[in-house]
Amino acid sequence: MDAKTLAAKLVEQSLISDELAQKLSNEATSTGRSLEDIIYTRRLVDEVSVAEAKSVILNIPYQKVDALSIPEAVLKIVPENTARTYRVAPLSVTKDMAIIGMLNPDDPQAQDALRFIAKQNQVSLGVYIITPSDLEMIFRRYAPYQREIQEAVKSLNIKSSNLSAAQRVVSLDEVNATIDDAPIIKIVSSTLKAAVEQKASDIHIEPQRARLRIRFRLDGSLKEVASFPLELTQPIVSRVKILADLKIDENRIPQDGRFRTIIFGRDVDYRVATLPTPLGEKVVIRVLDPLSGLKDIKGLGLVGRNAEWVLAALDKPYGMVLVTGPTGSGKTTTLYAFLQMLNKEDVNIMSMEDPVEYFVDGVNQSQVKPEIGYSFASGLRQALRQDPDIIMVGEIRDGETAGLAVQAALTGHIVLSTLHTNNAAGIIPRLMDMGVAPFLLPSSLNILLAQRLVRRLCDNCKKPEEAPADIQKVIEAEISKLDPETRAKIQYQSPYKIYKSPGCDACKGKGTKGRIGLYEVMRMTRELEDIINSGATEGRVKDEGKRQGMISLRQDGIMKVLDGTISMEEVIRETAETS
Repeated sequence: MDAKTLAAKLVEQSLISDELAQKLSNEATSTGRSLEDIIYTRRLVDEVSVAEAKSVILNIPYQKVDALSIPEAVLKIVPENTARTYRVAPLSVTKDMAIIGMLNPDDPQAQDALRFIAKQNQVSLGVYIITPSDLEMIFRRYAPYQREIQEAVKSLNIKSSNLSAAQRVVSLDEVNATIDDAPIIKIVSSTLKAAVEQKASDIHIEPQRARLRIRFRLDGSLKEVASFPLELTQPIVSRVKILADLKIDENRIPQDGRFRTIIFGRDVDYRVATLPTPLGEKVVIRVLDPLSGLKDIKGLGLVGRNAEWVLAALDKPYGMVLVTGPTGSGKTTTLYAFLQMLNKEDVNIMSMEDPVEYFVDGVNQSQVKPEIGYSFASGLRQALRQDPDIIMVGEIRDGETAGLAVQAALTGHIVLSTLHTNNAAGIIPRLMDMGVAPFLLPSSLNILLAQRLVRRLCDNCKKPEEAPADIQKVIEAEISKLDPETRAKIQYQSPYKIYKSPGCDACKGKGTKGRIGLYEVMRMTRELEDIINSGATEGRVKDEGKRQGMISLRQDGIMKVLDGTISMEEVIRETAETS
C-alpha cells in the first residue's frame, strides 16, 4: 500500500486535508519513511483511525487487542525475533486456525514468514490489522519487565554486597566513579512502561538496608516487582530527577516535580515526590494514565438512581456538587469524570487543584501553592475574576474556602469540590462547623455524594457460590431497608449467591482487576431545607436521606456483590464505619 493511497483514504474520511495529504506523500517519497510513521510521529491522526482506513483499503478487518489476555502458549506460536522483524503478533490459536495481528498485512516478506509458521504448526491463517501501540504491548509480553531490568543490571557488572549502607566501607574514589548511563536509562524506562502496562497507580523506589526495592501499587495494594543492588539507588534516583527536572545534587530536602511522555501511543504523566531517608532518597511516582484514570459515569460505578440524581444535578445552571470520603477513595477521579461531562466549547471551566492530577484539554487548571500564599481560598478568589461558568476546587479545607465556594454557587456558578467526612449526611454539619451560615446551604447545595473504592473481581475467573448463612442475613437486612421502588428492581432472590475469584493468568493470580466505586447520593429537598434551618445534625440528615430513598454505601455495595462485580468481603470492610 503506497503513501498516496493511504493519504487519499484519510482525506476521504476527513481526517486530513488535501493539502496536508500532498505534503505528507511528498515527504514520504523523498525521505523513504512510511506515511504512517510520519503521521504517528507528528500525531496528526490517531492510530485507530489509520488502522481503520488501512482496513478499508486492504479489505482486512481491524482488531482492537488486549495484550494481557493473550495466553503464553499463543505467544510461542510466533518467535519473538520473527514478531519484531516482521511486525506481527499471534492473537489466538485453535486446533486448525492461528489468528495473527499484522501492522502491514501487505508486506510480502511478512506473509512468507507467516506461511512458514503456519506450515510448521499445521494450521490455517487468519489476519487482522492492529495498531502500533497494541503491537508494542504484545512485544512486552515477550520481554517482560523483570527480564529487561535483569539484563540491564547484568550489563553494569556490579558486585552486590550483603552489607548495609551504614556497614560498608567505601573509598572516596567511588564518589567520582562513572557508570554507563544506558543500563540505568533502560531500568527506569522499563519500570515506567511496566507500571502503565500493569495499570499501577504509584511506583515506590525505596532504599532498604541491603538493597533497592521497587514496588507498584496495584488495585490499592503494594506489590514488590523488582530488587536491585543498593549501589544503584543514586543512579536510578538521579535519572528520575533528570526526567522530572529536579535538582540532582539536592538530597537533603524533599522535592516535587512531574514529567510527561508517550507510552503505548498515549500521553502519560508522572508526578514525582522525593523524600530523604537515612539510607538514601525514597521516590514515589504517581502514574497518571488517562486510559485508566479518567472514567465516565458508568466506569466510576454510578448506576441506577444514583446516576440519575447526579446527572440531574450536573444539568442545573448553578449550585454545588460535593463529594466526600477518606483519602484514596477516588474523589478526585469522580470530579474529573464530572468535568469531562461538563467540558464544552461554550463554557469556561476553572480548577484549583493541589496538585493537578490529569491535564484536561479545555479546562483552565491551576495548582495552588500554600507555601507562597496561593491557597484554595486565594485561588478561588482569582478564579471568580476569570469569568468562569464552572469551578472545581480540589478540596474545601477551611471556613474561608467553604464560604467562597458557597458564594460562588449562589452567584450562578457550578462548583465541584470535595470534603472529608464519613458519609453524605456528614457534609452539611461539616460545612456549618466551618462557619457557613445555615440559611445559605439550601440554595447553594445541589447534591451530596459519599464514596469508597473497592477492588473489582476478575471477570475471567470469578465464580458464583451460595453465601454463608450469616452473609445471607446481612444481605437480606440491607435489601429490606431499600425503598420499594429500588427493591422491586433487584432480580436476585434468597438464597443469595456471591462471587469469588481464585486468580488466573488474566489477573496475574490476584483475583481482582481494577477498582470501582461505592456511592451514596443525597439530594437537596424542601424537607432537608427545613432540617437545616431548624438545626441540622448528622442523624436528622441521615433520616431525611432514608425518606428520599437514598441508597447507602453498604446497600450499593451489596447490589454490586449480587451482580458479581465485587466481593462481599470488600463491602463489609469498606463500609464498616457507615453501617
